Amino acid sequence: MSVLPLFCLLIHPPPAQSQISSTQIDALFPAGLKSTTAPGAAALVVYNGRTVFRRGYGVTDLRTREPIDEHTNFRLASFTKQFTAACIMLLVHDGKLRYDDHLTDIFPDFPAYGKSISVRNLLNHTSGLEDYEDLLSKQYPDTPPEKVPQIHDAGVLKLLEQQTTGKFPAGTKWEYSNSGYAVLAMIVEKISGKPFGQFLQERIFTPLKMKNTLAYEQGKNKVPHRAYGHTWKDDAWHETDQSPTSAVLGDGGIYSSIDDLAKWDRALSMHTLLTEAEMQPALTPVQPADGAAGFPDGKPVNYGFGWFLDPYQGHRRMSHDGSTIGFLTTIQRFPEDHLTIIILANRTDGDPAVLALKIADLYLVKGKAH
Repeated sequence: MSVLPLFCLLIHPPPAQSQISSTQIDALFPAGLKSTTAPGAAALVVYNGRTVFRRGYGVTDLRTREPIDEHTNFRLASFTKQFTAACIMLLVHDGKLRYDDHLTDIFPDFPAYGKSISVRNLLNHTSGLEDYEDLLSKQYPDTPPEKVPQIHDAGVLKLLEQQTTGKFPAGTKWEYSNSGYAVLAMIVEKISGKPFGQFLQERIFTPLKMKNTLAYEQGKNKVPHRAYGHTWKDDAWHETDQSPTSAVLGDGGIYSSIDDLAKWDRALSMHTLLTEAEMQPALTPVQPADGAAGFPDGKPVNYGFGWFLDPYQGHRRMSHDGSTIGFLTTIQRFPEDHLTIIILANRTDGDPAVLALKIADLYLVKGKAH
């Protein structure tokens, strides 16, 4: 028996009518995802300020086989980064931090190479910091992942403090950095005087009534309505929920549901936490000194603070994917078209972003939304 990628989709031409039905959206989800005995996904579509599609597929775990619904909490993985960036922006709003502050201003004991790394560099992935996963691998060579102790944000900062230089001078290149966002979480703690998870709760989740969203810390809190991550291997699903890096919060440690994320999307649209002007730095693509930003494979990229800003078929877009052991997530926002699509999966055999964009294609027709 073999498993087929469940997000391989048929491409449907956009319908002529202005009203997209739930049936049309549901038809894009492959039948295998709708199993009552396998992990699955939760999907949300918000259009013109209204939730037009909200559905769960599959189960939260193989033990209880609880059906996934709008309240199920998934690990967001790198989807988390927009929340970490928002924490920093709130501290700037408070007048307690500046984007041009440097690492050594905040952490005086940080090595000299931190003098040129600004908060802005950390936010837009131009810091040049070493990848903490690579450093962790060097610290535990030839060690199976299950034998490597989990590292936390403070541990990431400590690893970086043991280095004498970065990969490249800050601001000269763009390179996606989980290390930078772990350091940003530690900056939030240092500047606010509160644990990162508490700051998130007090400044974002509680004000927005995201009652079940949290930064998960094993032994300190519990995830309500929790989905567990899974991987298909040896012709069966296996729970693969935690890795040595799963305890790092700033780059990927938040759990949330499509119900709560609808509230986050609304707050972004309404500028509830930050004004439109205060959001502009987050929505301004970085311009590295060496030219256009891009991935190592040469693919160009526009990135702000916790958001990819690459347009899609001529439509302005804010997006971010998440990928970690057992989970895949995506948020695709088209602010000028008043369209948001969020898909959270507790399985790793597909590409939620591809599926989300197929849903977007139903709404975005000939350069204009319905």
